[in-house]
Amino acid sequence: MRVLVTNDDGIDAVGIRVLAAALAARGFDPVVAAPRVDSSGTSAALHATEDDGRVLIERRDLDGLVGYAIAGSPAYITLLGLGGAFGAPPDLVFSGINRGANAGRAVLHSGTVGAALTASAAGCRAMAVSLDILSAAAATTASGGAMVTMSPEDEAARNWHTAATTAVDLVDALLAAPAGVVLNVNAPDLPADRLRGVRRATLAAFGQVAMTVVESGEGYVRTAQRQSEQELLAGTDLAVLGEGYAAVTPLRALGEASDVRLPGL
Repeated sequence: MRVLVTNDDGIDAVGIRVLAAALAARGFDPVVAAPRVDSSGTSAALHATEDDGRVLIERRDLDGLVGYAIAGSPAYITLLGLGGAFGAPPDLVFSGINRGANAGRAVLHSGTVGAALTASAAGCRAMAVSLDILSAAAATTASGGAMVTMSPEDEAARNWHTAATTAVDLVDALLAAPAGVVLNVNAPDLPADRLRGVRRATLAAFGQVAMTVVESGEGYVRTAQRQSEQELLAGTDLAVLGEGYAAVTPLRALGEASDVRLPGL
């Protein structure tokens, strides 16, 4: 089964390589295609840098796996893959592993989740995968809180394999889900032997951090991230993560609110 593996942290991120390797080890045929640079917080935006009408693609060797670096957003790259730009169209799309949980309603801003939802809207089953390594002090404003700044050494030391194994173990659940459903998977930053299990979770009403305006002047504003102060509700993705479980939340791509009545129309 062919799998397109993308992300919003960029082709050089540790998480995407670990995820692709885990899929290959389970017998899948992964092809990696991701932004050349970090594209966190792009949601499902469709944009790319063109040269004379062509989107340039750089082929990479990623530890024996085929990879492509593209100057484009994750959702755009996903559509390229579904259109056969990187060989045979994929049967599945995996997006991640993101640096930082994509949880709560803040998933709206996530390029990781946006790529998966784009694949689903185009008729391909998809999963978004993230590792909970976020703190307000490390979060950047550009991503809505789902991007983390860290040294290469710190990034390499994180428990990416826990998230990758959790994601690959959920392939059967993804295949059994109704068409149009994306699985949003968040794993705690714990060794596999300390993971308490996997639980279905609802979306929290907020993300882990919130953007705040700290200064406003003539022609500029300055923002920062602060830890969310809202109470965690049992059964939400953030609460489940805090208890040491991986959280799985089924999502659907944007659809019509057919149950809403509009008086006079």
